[in-house]
Amino acid sequence: MVASRRAEITMSEAELHRFLAEQRVVTCATIGPSGRPHLMPLWYVVEGAEIRSWTYGASQKVRNLERLPQATLQVEAGERYEELRGAMLECDVEIVRDLDAITAIGVALAVRYLRIPGATETSPEVRAHVARQAPKRVGLRFQPTRIVTWDHRKLGGAY
Repeated sequence: MVASRRAEITMSEAELHRFLAEQRVVTCATIGPSGRPHLMPLWYVVEGAEIRSWTYGASQKVRNLERLPQATLQVEAGERYEELRGAMLECDVEIVRDLDAITAIGVALAVRYLRIPGATETSPEVRAHVARQAPKRVGLRFQPTRIVTWDHRKLGGAY
């Protein structure tokens, strides 16, 4: 019996967490009004078992999630086949409309992405930046229900 190559390339939970921490952009797929996938890039933070992000409340992805609160997220890296790594996460999604919760997500994103020297979640410049944007935004909490991962580097160039 031939062993499954799929099992050889699956990331462990620790590898997945490291991978998500290293990467910067997740592609979010929702179902648009025509029934076709609607894919958009998002910045994200990992909080426990959730992926969190924010977006404009009037965006198409929010309208899609109001209709069907499910999404598939994909994070990937690598250019050549033997370098490919990624994760696909099928998720239930909660749209967050509480301003304090939206602000908390925005602050976490700002600390991760804006690269303000010495910035923390309590930095006045971070909080001011987020406070200007938060009223127009909603938070998105993605709770994975199924995860598929791959790391072709584990094949050692043999495929």
